[in-house]
Amino acid sequence: MGDTLDAKYWNSRYEENRLGWDIGYPSTPLKSYIEQLEDQSIKILIPGGGNAYEAEYLFQNGFSNTYVVDVAQTAKVNFLKRFSTFPEHQFLVQDFFELKGQFGLILEQTFFCALHPSLRKAYAQKMYELLKPKGKLVGVLFDFPLDSGPPFGGSKTEYLQYFEHYFTIELMESCYNSIPPRKGNELFFRLSK
Repeated sequence: MGDTLDAKYWNSRYEENRLGWDIGYPSTPLKSYIEQLEDQSIKILIPGGGNAYEAEYLFQNGFSNTYVVDVAQTAKVNFLKRFSTFPEHQFLVQDFFELKGQFGLILEQTFFCALHPSLRKAYAQKMYELLKPKGKLVGVLFDFPLDSGPPFGGSKTEYLQYFEHYFTIELMESCYNSIPPRKGNELFFRLSK
């Protein structure tokens, strides 16, 4: 199953506009987190960024060292049509697991749930590798079971199994500012390397 969620699969989802997870603007929990960031020079990654509303918001607010990685070329094309001032070389079209480099902050928004659960341990390991010392992994995760996906769900207990071996868990709790359709179904988390 994990192998079938490849570039061809995701490109077809974007081409056919089958984007049920796409809310059309930055998610409230991440927007609130971004608004309290002070260091605009921080190097930020948004993996599986898709239409990358959070990247657009960051860039518009002075965070010019923001990068997006997505396996779907169509996602990049769509994003650059909508937000043409974003540096094209900062939207990387490649497999997240082959990405090189280090970042001070990685923002998680619907990427983890798009991966087959068999890749969750590798996700935690790759995030650790991509973060600079004391870097942070911050975002939202679904807090309910979804076995057939994508999206795939899970629970705090399950997620901690993947992350506690690599990170200091600063926060993982029910999200107080989810958008109404996701209210009660998201965990906000902040992990540090």
